[in-house]
Amino acid sequence: MMDDDPAKGHDDRTTFDQRLAAARNRAGLDKPKPVAEPQADGPNPFSLAMRLGAEMVASLVVAVAIGYGLDRLFHSSPWFMIGFVPIGAAAGLRNVIRVMGPAKKD
Repeated sequence: MMDDDPAKGHDDRTTFDQRLAAARNRAGLDKPKPVAEPQADGPNPFSLAMRLGAEMVASLVVAVAIGYGLDRLFHSSPWFMIGFVPIGAAAGLRNVIRVMGPAKKD
């Protein structure tokens, strides 16, 4: 059946490991994966434009919703909505300027 000689089992194991390592090297399985270099030019322009557009729209939608809610609450249509639209536009522009401004160096 099987030999109970521990020295022979250890020797077979090391030769198997050596043959396995050699086969993996030949197949290219043990090569380190290339690390993607960070983009030197900054983020993708399309994703940046989408983000800036979404920031502007979101701030305006929130401002209009708050103005509409206050107009409904106080029955003062459309004065709160008219007042909150410039506030929402200013908030959106502030976010755009913050994103497009100089990057912080840590």
